[in-house]
Amino acid sequence: VLSEAIEAFRRFAVHGDTRATGRDLHGKNWSKLCKDCGVIDGKSITLTDVDIVFSKVKNKSSRTITYNQFREALSELEIFKMVEGKSPIYLESRAVASPTVSRLTDTTKFTGSHKERFDETGRGKGKAGRVDLVDKSGYVSGYKHAGTYEKKVQPKPQQKPM
Repeated sequence: VLSEAIEAFRRFAVHGDTRATGRDLHGKNWSKLCKDCGVIDGKSITLTDVDIVFSKVKNKSSRTITYNQFREALSELEIFKMVEGKSPIYLESRAVASPTVSRLTDTTKFTGSHKERFDETGRGKGKAGRVDLVDKSGYVSGYKHAGTYEKKVQPKPQQKPM
């Protein structure tokens, strides 16, 4: 298996470059190697994951990786393969709740039209919160005494004299 890995590294290291020595692998050829060998499956390992691993293992000022860095990159990809569906970005970073974020996302403090988008519990109303629903009551929107006209106009029942 080791000789196959060395051979694959050398073949892809010289791919498309007539001046290549076969000792260093460029990022473009690294991506091609991962695609051609079936490492990238589009679900647990994507092209972005492969590029991030390449950047992680290469030297800071270099554009290529050596065979030892190549083996390190393959072991990194195996870790990502074990945690299916997770991108390396999600494995390395965690969200930290800050007071600023919690204040900005507290729906009880929303005002104006934004307040109308959430119910009493703070959950979004969905489309009903974003779209103006047509009110066919005959009153102007925002009228406080809606529905009181009928009570005023109806004749009061007359009492029979005794």
